[in-house]
Amino acid sequence: MKKHLLLYGFLFSLLINIFQYVNSSKILNKSEEVVQNSRKEVKIARDSISKLLEANTFSLEQNTDAQEYFYPADFAKVQAKVKEDIMELNTAKRGNKLVPYEPINGTNFIIDGVKFLNHRWIIANYSDGKVWGEILVKYFHNEDKPSDFETVETVMYTDR
Repeated sequence: MKKHLLLYGFLFSLLINIFQYVNSSKILNKSEEVVQNSRKEVKIARDSISKLLEANTFSLEQNTDAQEYFYPADFAKVQAKVKEDIMELNTAKRGNKLVPYEPINGTNFIIDGVKFLNHRWIIANYSDGKVWGEILVKYFHNEDKPSDFETVETVMYTDR
């Protein structure tokens, strides 16, 4: 009887060990799969971030030399003031004076969006609701009075 009991105990422990081995290897394989998927996702995220940074190459936020031009003032505050000055020009009776076109269909052109390229240039979108375009503007920040603007170049599109 003791021999049978030892044999059953041995077989039981052998089956338990086989079960543990198979289960552990499945868990290990699943963990490796999760790690590989995570690495792929991290690589995709890094590539996306890299592409975004490349797309934002021409930007005041990325250009420390242009930011230092505004020292000791904070460039973000200067950006906000200049943008406010541009948007205030939208309230003119004939539309924004930076857009050199006469109103089409009786609707004035106004500037919709602004992107600061550096401490001197801005690219902006303008529209009248049907016709739109972009302008390149040279700007000079003034502390105590509205900023000075000069339209350098324009592009107009139709059939929106």
